[in-house]
Amino acid sequence: MPRNEPDGDQIDSVLLDVDGTLIDSTYQHAMAWHRAFAEHELHIPMWRLHRAIGMGGDRLVAAVAGDEVESRLGDVLRAGWKKEYERLLPEVTAFDGAAELLAELKRRGWRVALASSGKPDHTRAAIDRLGGDGPLAGWTTSDDADDSKPAPDILQAALDLIGGQAAVCVGDSTYDVEAAAAAGWKCIGVRTGGLGIAELYDIGAVHVFDDVAELLDRIDETPLAGPDPRPGLGGLRQNRQE
Repeated sequence: MPRNEPDGDQIDSVLLDVDGTLIDSTYQHAMAWHRAFAEHELHIPMWRLHRAIGMGGDRLVAAVAGDEVESRLGDVLRAGWKKEYERLLPEVTAFDGAAELLAELKRRGWRVALASSGKPDHTRAAIDRLGGDGPLAGWTTSDDADDSKPAPDILQAALDLIGGQAAVCVGDSTYDVEAAAAAGWKCIGVRTGGLGIAELYDIGAVHVFDDVAELLDRIDETPLAGPDPRPGLGGLRQNRQE
């Protein structure tokens, strides 16, 4: 279990998901999984694969195809997905406003990290598309946690990596929101992974925006307005009476 509780620790960090949040890659991942399954004559509907993007690959095969397929073909399917995604990687771009959001968060005094459970080379490619790692205090990959989202392990690993106390999270999937809640932290949702506003709010998101560009434009309405030195009050700095 995460050791940082927002009621007792300063909220000093922002942990951002990568795929579908900062990088427009959700549908390429779904297509890569679809092709990997098809190689073994397993025809998983694209909608079901899309709904599973955001959980770790260690969970996805069983989630969409069952435990028997995971036991028999799990590692082979994950290798196939990786191969197919890398074929699609040249098509993947950063969302408008993504690099600017990272820079603005750093300017406001946040510790900023990417909480990704992607493959190390995929995460590095994403960082390149975001203009480099200048605003980042660190990032995680699939090597950094045994259990993927919706478990909170990768979030805790990212927080530990940057020396933070507690965090606000940003993500596009229900798994991001669930992982943040399991850690005891707030999560801001964006719709760029293909989910609806109501679905993200219903699972516990504190705000939902169309994309990170809108989040950046309305940042002062959110817990990302700025870290606050008082325990548990990140995002309230703009309301302080001087």
